[in-house]
Amino acid sequence: MVISPAFVLQLQHLDIDSITRQVHEIVSDMQKFFSYQPGAYYSDALFFLSIVIHRVLPQLHRVVMLDSDLKFNADVAELFTHFDKFSSSNIMGIANDAQPVYRHNFHMYRNKVKDTMVGGPPPNGTTGFNSGVLLLDLDKMRASQLYNSLISSQVVENLSQKYMFKGHLGDQDFYTLISVEHMELFYVLPCTWNRQLCTWWKDNGYADVFDQYFTCEGHINIYHGNCNTQIPKLEWETN
Repeated sequence: MVISPAFVLQLQHLDIDSITRQVHEIVSDMQKFFSYQPGAYYSDALFFLSIVIHRVLPQLHRVVMLDSDLKFNADVAELFTHFDKFSSSNIMGIANDAQPVYRHNFHMYRNKVKDTMVGGPPPNGTTGFNSGVLLLDLDKMRASQLYNSLISSQVVENLSQKYMFKGHLGDQDFYTLISVEHMELFYVLPCTWNRQLCTWWKDNGYADVFDQYFTCEGHINIYHGNCNTQIPKLEWETN
């Protein structure tokens, strides 16, 4: 007889209005660099929650944040094992963006600095991130003087000007921008744990380089139907 190990589940109610107010107070001056205009989809403070979650939820130690347009094809417990693969400087795990969106957003800087790897494809480029699946080590986020020093409108403005960057995708723009100079903060989650299906940029000017960003080999553990892309039916759904 096999007995499963005992575990305890704790349910905690969070007041989303209170959290939103706290997030807004911290990041409001930064938001203008990562959304087109007030009222735009990614302008809401909740799209910046992950940046400061270690400050507004002090009782938590590790958090996995997931978009709603995901389908799992693996045990979520396997995703948690990636926390153990963080280096001493990694504070979060996040996958590269599977489209050349940041090749586009950094295009002015790339035109100026011809040999830059900023916005370039993996494995050698600073590709930029997709925050649909996030592994956040809140204790390490709290302890990182470097990371907390970057949560500043002045720092963001300086980096935005230096790299001629204007984002529109909320928290992942912030992570992408700071990764240009501080990649050590990030554990790059394998693409199989955030297999983005959107192909919008392939049909909008980047067909020649699209596959360098989009290719993902191996068993897909999480499908991400971003930009309303249909997620395929999985084998276990048809049995």
